[in-house]
Amino acid sequence: MPATPLPPSGDLPSGPKTCDASGMIEIHRMFRRGFGEGPDLVRRVSDGDTQHAEAVATQLETLSVGLHAHHGAEDERLWPALDERAPSCAAHVERMKAQHAEMLAHLIELDGALPAWRRSASGSDAAAVLAALDGVNGALAVHLPDEEANIVPVMERTITEAEAEWFAEHGRKSVPKGQMWQQLGEILASQPDGGDEWLRKHMPAPGRLAWRLIGKRTYAAHRAALEGR
Repeated sequence: MPATPLPPSGDLPSGPKTCDASGMIEIHRMFRRGFGEGPDLVRRVSDGDTQHAEAVATQLETLSVGLHAHHGAEDERLWPALDERAPSCAAHVERMKAQHAEMLAHLIELDGALPAWRRSASGSDAAAVLAALDGVNGALAVHLPDEEANIVPVMERTITEAEAEWFAEHGRKSVPKGQMWQQLGEILASQPDGGDEWLRKHMPAPGRLAWRLIGKRTYAAHRAALEGR
């Protein structure tokens, strides 16, 4: 069934939702938590401890890859769909595009700072990573609440379930090789209940069993390495 266009008034149409866009908010929680704890993780790395820096840099790199992909998918498919189906949302969409452009600049800064710090674990290289993280976190603090308040409700009246699933699959495919359990653990840890509802909603029974038998142990080791334990 085609998605329902937004009326000219900007009011959300009555009737059933066309999709469940709660996955947007769920993944936002991971970005908030992951980037939010980034400065503390960087500061915990002692000068010259390249093994610890490697773990933290990989975590931040994975988060950056994920946010690049998340925003790239919105730029590619969400904004054009809303421009067509929800023209009264145009001001919100233009603001989202501008926020993405600002975020991209901070992510590029972070991407450029991580390799040197990964190799050296020096305080001077850490300073560049911390400056980039400050920019990322400041931009997230503006963008994510705005998107959740002004875009997600429109998505749920204008985007189809198949389109919503494309966004979710695009995000899953962006996870770097070897980071699947670590990324899943970060998503679960960022949910209000620790991830139980997320697992029931998104993972079939075999996947939940694999998480309990393999994933939780892998994630625990990942967190220990991040925290220098």
